[in-house]
Amino acid sequence: MQIYKVGGAVRDRLLGKPVTDIDWVVVGATAEEMLAKGFRPVGSDFPVFLHPKSGEEYALARTERKSGRGYGGFTFHASPEVTLEEDLIRRDLTINAMAEDDHGVLTDPYHGQQDLENRLLRHVSPAFAEDPLRVLRIARFAARYAGLGFQVAPDTLELMRQLSESGELEDLTPERSWKEISRALMEDHPQVFIQVLRDCGALKVLLPEVDALFGVPQPAAHHPEIDSGVHTLSVLEQAALHKQPLSVRWACLLHDLGKGLTPQSEWPQHIAHEHKGLKLIKQVNERFKAPRDCQELALLVGQYHTHGHRALELKPSTLAELLQSFDVYRRPQRFEEFITACEMDARGRLGLEERAYPQADYLRGAAIAVRTVAVQPLLEQGFKGPELGEALKRERLKALKVYKEQHSQ
Repeated sequence: MQIYKVGGAVRDRLLGKPVTDIDWVVVGATAEEMLAKGFRPVGSDFPVFLHPKSGEEYALARTERKSGRGYGGFTFHASPEVTLEEDLIRRDLTINAMAEDDHGVLTDPYHGQQDLENRLLRHVSPAFAEDPLRVLRIARFAARYAGLGFQVAPDTLELMRQLSESGELEDLTPERSWKEISRALMEDHPQVFIQVLRDCGALKVLLPEVDALFGVPQPAAHHPEIDSGVHTLSVLEQAALHKQPLSVRWACLLHDLGKGLTPQSEWPQHIAHEHKGLKLIKQVNERFKAPRDCQELALLVGQYHTHGHRALELKPSTLAELLQSFDVYRRPQRFEEFITACEMDARGRLGLEERAYPQADYLRGAAIAVRTVAVQPLLEQGFKGPELGEALKRERLKALKVYKEQHSQ
């Protein structure tokens, strides 16, 4: 029995990056031998065991062959005869197909170390094209390592293109797709993830609503970058630069989908794109079964982001309706995330990345103004039930009028 450290732990050590999770592969052992040593079996698809003390995963060396469509369409074979090289060749990228023994000796049969030095994301074997999930994974790795100068190798991008055209991406479950998408959006360069998907034709399969934005012009006065798709990538880039949470990044990706529905005859204007985009945002949310907080924020940002940009011009009554839509009294954090998404949208424009966004503090101040309206005096005046709600609404509107007057002085 021989045990090797494999995959990401080896790759990241060689890159000088922190190693968090360690995967192990066991060569020359049977499941019975693992059990005899106290390892605990997990999963039913292939033989993986948990170490009796560390709890880390140890997998028996295995081969795999395509037996059906989609991510799960594989048959695995594990036995003591499977070599380390045979186990490594089934992996996606050469930089993930290296192993290290307990003396630190590297096994690198597919030249992963060379590709690390050349900053290339290259597939290990033609079998790469058998797994549609790898399209998303490689785009995610491109987003993760873009800051180090990594690029997808041309021949690997071609295989990704073939996979995108095969129809197999449509066999991915919403859960598997969302797991990759959400992880990619939280990388340092999530815009690269979207760009790579577009480069290989996967974006028009997985997110046709986002793909439709590319080539759609916007008014140059507000959008020096012109292209709606380029703008979306820039907004996502700003969200990552400012370390925003997943819900904000998801909202940034989807906020302008309505512009893809604008007839060419109306370009570069996009009248009512906020409302037109809601049905598209809803269908993307449902397609990937996004978490509720991501779904809600994406819809609210899509509908109201132009309100955010025009905050200083809004009438007190319109501002009151906006605050009510976000339920700022019970869910202040969601409104804060909306403000942040609006700021990322304002900064995601060519040459305007560093501009001030006074709307943010103005909206925060408005939220404070309505939240400080006390209910107790109204109760003491005898208001109750629906009448109390109306009285509270009137007092909050008064507070916003005072706030707007003070702010305009």
